Amino acid sequence: MTEETRNTTQESTGTGLVLVTSGTGKTGRRVVERLTARGVPVRVGSRRSEVPFDWSDESGWEAALSGAEAAYVAYVPDLGAPGAPAAMTAFGEVARRCGVRRLVLLSGRGEPDAAVAEEALRAAAGDAELTVVRSAFFTQNFSEGAMLDGVLGGELVFPAADTAEPFVDADDLADVATAALCGERVGGPVVELTGPRALTFTEVAAEIAAATGREVRYVALTGAEYEEMLVGFGAPREEAAFLAGLFTSLLDGHNAAVTDGVKQALGRDPKSFTEYASEAALEGFWSVRP
Repeated sequence: MTEETRNTTQESTGTGLVLVTSGTGKTGRRVVERLTARGVPVRVGSRRSEVPFDWSDESGWEAALSGAEAAYVAYVPDLGAPGAPAAMTAFGEVARRCGVRRLVLLSGRGEPDAAVAEEALRAAAGDAELTVVRSAFFTQNFSEGAMLDGVLGGELVFPAADTAEPFVDADDLADVATAALCGERVGGPVVELTGPRALTFTEVAAEIAAATGREVRYVALTGAEYEEMLVGFGAPREEAAFLAGLFTSLLDGHNAAVTDGVKQALGRDPKSFTEYASEAALEGFWSVRP
């Protein structure tokens, strides 16, 4: 796929060029696929794109945003990370200069530091329409993300205690983000997305075990223990401390409630964790590696 692509087999929706930042990531590549299927021209924002985009290098942002009508904003490493508000201010200013009309920002649910970055983008982007998509933890973290090795090894090791989390499927989020990028109403300027029920990590392990037919168990750590584990795996101390603090703060129970954000945005129910686990197992994500 080139960095700008149009599916000529389907009639275009009339939406102009869309920049998808982090366009090869977990949500970005899904948004790219959906926009392309709609016949919307897409610029894939990544370090290796024809027009490169790198969150750590502002010098390329104007070229990436030039000519774009809309942009999907998925900040790396996390919208709640130190430096994110400054990055959102800078990105919003460039987007305003380039005449971007619509922004869809991926954010964390119940994450106060991310909310600061949200407002920084809103203030800097001028008259651009901003939709903030606040997401629960992704189900795909267990098949495409940091938790995959734990699943394959039979142990989910995480600082979540017995807190329940209403995991949301990344495909549902991508559907909502795509609709918002194309100017469709998705429920308001801020949309909170969750799955249909909250599960503890013990219940998640049981769901994956049932789908794969092999043992998977949850091992709870404290935040400090998790930080040390990450450092032992080679993570810089600062990054390990940030992640441990982020996860323990998000998984303290305040995010356990289920929302109807997917239903409001798309007119259908969100995918359940059971459905996700069954599909992931069939697709071979949890096949034992040689």
